[in-house]
Amino acid sequence: MRAFVLIAAAAVGLAAAIVGAAVLPPRTVAPTWRTAAEPAPATTTAAPERDLRGPPTRVRIPRIGVDSSLAVLGLEASGALRPPDKYGQAGWYGGGPAPGDVGPAVLAGHVDSKSGPAVFYRLHELRAGDVVEVSRGADRVAFRVTSVTRYPKDKFPTAAVYGPTPGPELRLVTCGGTFDRGRGSYRDNIVVFAVTQPTVVIPESAAG
Repeated sequence: MRAFVLIAAAAVGLAAAIVGAAVLPPRTVAPTWRTAAEPAPATTTAAPERDLRGPPTRVRIPRIGVDSSLAVLGLEASGALRPPDKYGQAGWYGGGPAPGDVGPAVLAGHVDSKSGPAVFYRLHELRAGDVVEVSRGADRVAFRVTSVTRYPKDKFPTAAVYGPTPGPELRLVTCGGTFDRGRGSYRDNIVVFAVTQPTVVIPESAAG
């Protein structure tokens, strides 16, 4: 099976079978395309302008043609994030913040499968300034991409992805880099960092 996206999450010392080991701080978060060795620019976020209700149900990324419902992702017994069951569907880590709430919300999706491209196949094409929208109830929360970074799986940026943030932020994660046929997985992860836009909530009735 081709590699799926996995992110380790939860308390401490979690290992991800495909992404690689990651050690996370208790409960729970940094960059245009560059390697992990380059410094990340500072970003600022603001709290939502209104209360949001309900879990996230859909993600839209116009630049790369993503319009997917969201599965709620939990953890495997090993502590690794359980990947979406469907290759064409993205998922939200339900043990962390919801998109639009203060903190880093994490969405994950497969990059491909034996049959072809999956939901986050084009994630690496995103650039700073691109928009990601997440639906919650009757509202959409709009995020602006600040960076897209590739990391080796054995150097997954746990603190940058899951660490606390001053306002609502978003992380999108998938696999990338070279496919290791011996291990049946990709060597790297692609991580997209995004912050809420100045007007962070778009009523569905107005968004169309």
